[in-house]
Amino acid sequence: MNPKLINVLVLCTGNSCRSILGEALLNHLGGDRLRAWSAGSHPTGTVNPHALAALRRHGLPADGLRSKSWDALGDIVFDIVITVCDEAAGEACPVYLGRAIRGHWGMPDPAKATGTLAEIDRVFDATFEILENRARALLALPIEHMSPAELSAELERIGKIA
Repeated sequence: MNPKLINVLVLCTGNSCRSILGEALLNHLGGDRLRAWSAGSHPTGTVNPHALAALRRHGLPADGLRSKSWDALGDIVFDIVITVCDEAAGEACPVYLGRAIRGHWGMPDPAKATGTLAEIDRVFDATFEILENRARALLALPIEHMSPAELSAELERIGKIA
């Protein structure tokens, strides 16, 4: 008997960088344990090309990723919702009203990076690495056997990992 896949939504406002990276990482690392999607409350409609380039630099597929509204995922019941907006920078985090365990993994928006292409790439790579560390920490947990309160506390703890 196959255990039920855990459905994860990585959510931000624009759904062009951080949430896209989170979706790709969780799907890549999650194997047969979870399935991730990303969305935005006000999607830009395009995926930032630097995010796609970062995925490719790290050996992850970038095909098929798209910026979309959470309305486009209305038929999916999510077990976990992770927001990645940067509240510290005054960025408004979307509020997911569905029944799911929530965690906040806030981080600065790499789309705001300026400088040379190499400098911008370093910012996107740093964002990728933080999200990878957090995804690995999540997947190291016995998610399937945790209570909602335990998982919620762990999601918040993981959101502080650099």
